Amino acid sequence: MICRIIKSTAIPPVLNIVFLVVFASTLFSRVVDPVVPQIATDLAVDLKTAALLSTAFTLPYALTQPVLGTIADFFGKTRLMNLSLLVVSITALVCAIATSFSLVFGMRVVAGLVAGGIFPVAMALVGDLVPIHQRQIMIGRLLAVGLTGNVLGAAIAGVIADLFGWRGIFAVIGLFGLTITVAAFVILRGFPVPKPRPVFNLSAVKENYRGIFADPRAKFCFGSVFFEGIFIHGIFPYVAILLLVGGEARASIAGLVIAAFGAGGVIYSLSVPALVARFPERRLMLIGGSLGAIALSLAAMHFPWYAQVAIFGIFGFGFYLLHGCIQVHVTDLSSTARGAATSVHSSFFFMGQATGPVLYGYGYAHGSLELLMFLGSGVIIVIAIVCSRFLRLRNPPSTT
Repeated sequence: MICRIIKSTAIPPVLNIVFLVVFASTLFSRVVDPVVPQIATDLAVDLKTAALLSTAFTLPYALTQPVLGTIADFFGKTRLMNLSLLVVSITALVCAIATSFSLVFGMRVVAGLVAGGIFPVAMALVGDLVPIHQRQIMIGRLLAVGLTGNVLGAAIAGVIADLFGWRGIFAVIGLFGLTITVAAFVILRGFPVPKPRPVFNLSAVKENYRGIFADPRAKFCFGSVFFEGIFIHGIFPYVAILLLVGGEARASIAGLVIAAFGAGGVIYSLSVPALVARFPERRLMLIGGSLGAIALSLAAMHFPWYAQVAIFGIFGFGFYLLHGCIQVHVTDLSSTARGAATSVHSSFFFMGQATGPVLYGYGYAHGSLELLMFLGSGVIIVIAIVCSRFLRLRNPPSTT
């Protein structure tokens, strides 16, 4: 395996191409949320059923993570990323011409099955190529790329849906993804990347996972992101519905509100160097959890849409401040199986995201959606306190 010792925070050349693949894939992740009401109307299903398109993507994403992480470690990280983006792009194009809800639902399932071979694997590559004391900054840059895709995906989805309908969203995103897939395949062949292990060995796979879970930080990392997925990302399919209750029916506004969450994350990623230099990690976790909890409570109070834009911006900043600290520890759980470690992390996170819409859907159906959002605020605070107490780097960087 090639290991680069990076003396500065310059991005290794191969990561520039990897970041482009991540950007293309994240455009797809939030395109459904702003148009749940449109899809429900056009395909003749109720709102709660249409909101399950989020679970259709996130649950398979979660369940296949351990397998994809192992594939990445043994057969090649960039190879898996390209193949995954190709399949995701094709499913988007099929959704664009689908005439039934079941076909759209099925394509979201297929996309979820392979999409985990992109962002978590990119994070593992960062762990391979960037030393621990610079890793949070580089992970912040990776997040900035992914979040920019989320922001543009949600915002563009709303605008396109208002102009051309929800099918146009999938057509545009799918064609863009195919273009990036071809470009990345050609360009990445000329870059040196960490080599996959030459021989697949089942006993080695078991040993890798045993080593990951032997680290006492694993249960806190994976458990925390599971509950983050439930109470933070689980609310996104209901943003358009919350706004609809307040009289705002435009998909573009729902997309703007959801995009504000991603914009808050982009602001976080740009401010990581200053934050890391100024505050200890423990305090960053507590600040991030507090901001996220306050924002989720405010979001439940049905403020006008322009206030919700600001609230969701704070929500995103707080979430990624907390989540980014946890991710650094995930990349430190194993030096020989980072693909597996980051994929298990992503598996728990997306299992939470798959559970969240179901839980919030129950609340919506029984008139207690806002109550669940207040409960989620309390859970976020608990996550921040627990992580700030129990997560410590194995070999903390020297301050001298």
